[in-house]
Amino acid sequence: MAETPPPPDDRVVLSARGLTKHFPVRKGLRRKAVRAVESVDLTLRRGSVVALVGESGSGKSTVARLLAMLHPATAGEVRLRGEPVSARFGRRFRAYCRQVQMIFQDPFASLNPVHTVRYILTRSLRIHHAGLSTPELTARLAGLLEQVHLTPPERYLDKFPHELSGGQRQRVSIARALGAGPSVLLADEPVSMLDVSIRLGVLNLLRELTTELDLAVLYITHDIASARYFADTTVVMYAGEIVESGDSEAVTQDPAHPYTRLLIASAPDPDRPGGDREIPARGEPPSLITPPPGCRFHPRCPQAMERCRTQAPPALPGPGGRAVACWLYDTEAPE
Repeated sequence: MAETPPPPDDRVVLSARGLTKHFPVRKGLRRKAVRAVESVDLTLRRGSVVALVGESGSGKSTVARLLAMLHPATAGEVRLRGEPVSARFGRRFRAYCRQVQMIFQDPFASLNPVHTVRYILTRSLRIHHAGLSTPELTARLAGLLEQVHLTPPERYLDKFPHELSGGQRQRVSIARALGAGPSVLLADEPVSMLDVSIRLGVLNLLRELTTELDLAVLYITHDIASARYFADTTVVMYAGEIVESGDSEAVTQDPAHPYTRLLIASAPDPDRPGGDREIPARGEPPSLITPPPGCRFHPRCPQAMERCRTQAPPALPGPGGRAVACWLYDTEAPE
């Protein structure tokens, strides 16, 4: 008797399977490719935050742009509520953008400096909700600013971006994304350009919106400490590949992959036993034009084995239900 397939998870809004992106480049007379993202799997659920963590150049922002359909994928697929998506232009792309909105890293650059907050938010509302009457539009403008805690709204509507602080600009960017009425927010390092003193307020706002609006949020960051505070699930990337994923508390407090341990050790933590001694890492991140064979981290890994140099590890079951791409967790390896 055939097994009954498990019922679909109705909390899943956006998912990616085998997502891959190679950027073609010319090196001399030869055509090569930057292998920016390789076979990434991600699942975003309503009311939950997934943190995508890694150092600069690991492919985090490329993943966000692939999910936002700003780059065409080389391979793999993106599914919105279980349906494959391949829209980059026209009506289908606009319908997709209504559901999946992106918050960019730099609020100084993402807001047009010659337009007021009123114009910026009105444009978002009119694009995604055609036919709003003037009273409805006025009410929605005030509601968007109240949602991001810019009150009273009339104080901000006629201001230009340069008249706002960095934190206020990012809140306007968040309000613009909410104007579409999305189910998914892709937040690409949304607090890295802000003063340290106001980062927590913006993260608290995003967490509040996640709960109140039942949003699925992808939070991209190089700060693994903030991932522990803000995210439910943490996914760690290195050189375009996912090396560890699981519950944020477990990943940040008891890292399994050697690269995750390196990230944790490099983050200042006054409560860490023995101070801030770092795990030594040899060398530099690899070239993504000619990545090393086998595990991409093996040239820097203090625990590298011979098979790490020739075979790329799959996602293996790790401690606490995590997935870890490391041969150290291969229970079927010969003794």
